[in-house]
Amino acid sequence: MRVLLVEDDAEVADALTEGLQQYGWIVDHVATGGEALSRVETAGYGDIVLLDLNLPDMDGLEVCRGLRAACAVPIIAVTARSDEMDKVLGLRLGADDYIVKPYRLQELLARMAAVMRRTATRPAAAPVAAAPYAAAPYAAAPHAAAAPGPAAPAEPGEHVLSHGRLTIDPARRAVLLDGSPVTLTRKEYELLVLLAGAPGRVFLREQLLDTVWDQQWAGSSRTLDTHVATLRRKLGSTQWIRTTRGVGFSFQPQSGT
Repeated sequence: MRVLLVEDDAEVADALTEGLQQYGWIVDHVATGGEALSRVETAGYGDIVLLDLNLPDMDGLEVCRGLRAACAVPIIAVTARSDEMDKVLGLRLGADDYIVKPYRLQELLARMAAVMRRTATRPAAAPVAAAPYAAAPYAAAPHAAAAPGPAAPAEPGEHVLSHGRLTIDPARRAVLLDGSPVTLTRKEYELLVLLAGAPGRVFLREQLLDTVWDQQWAGSSRTLDTHVATLRRKLGSTQWIRTTRGVGFSFQPQSGT
């Protein structure tokens, strides 16, 4: 997973980069709005953009509008601006979420996961039209009512995940084992997609809870073990999901019958 971080404060950028890397993110950092827009045009933008609005060369709201006009990548405004008008404008100009500094890393990670779930069905190459800058300030944000899409997996997108006997089709939200459908609950599906998106990678227990159950989860971590056990049963083998004791879980593709 790759994130484009647009942040002019080097200390903030270094700390955030280190935190995101601990959770498996690849971070591309730029310090100006011009660099961000140029990066989108030349080198791509990754899976999500974290955008500071206080940039040295141009206003972050203009950068947000430029990014949204160029592509459909999810954007989270991460800024010290707490004024309600800035939030409204940010959302109307194309940001999918808005978080005010200071914040906790876990909250940011959860918001990133939630945004990617909501925007997972958005066409990757088609820009999403932003509302005009002078639009009525208290109208609803364009993405506020978007229906939840597929889970926020480690490898999001519309393409089919195929791992030997197992096929996951996010567009149809379908899971097939040896060609036969597997009926999963919403959380079972989201957990499977997250794990299967990065085969072999060990996800921390806390990371799985934060991503699949979002920042609102305050229950016991035993629910994770329960969902893993149910997934193993429905997939017909304990080998699909491997436990790394005291750490977390990983997905292990299985071939054969």
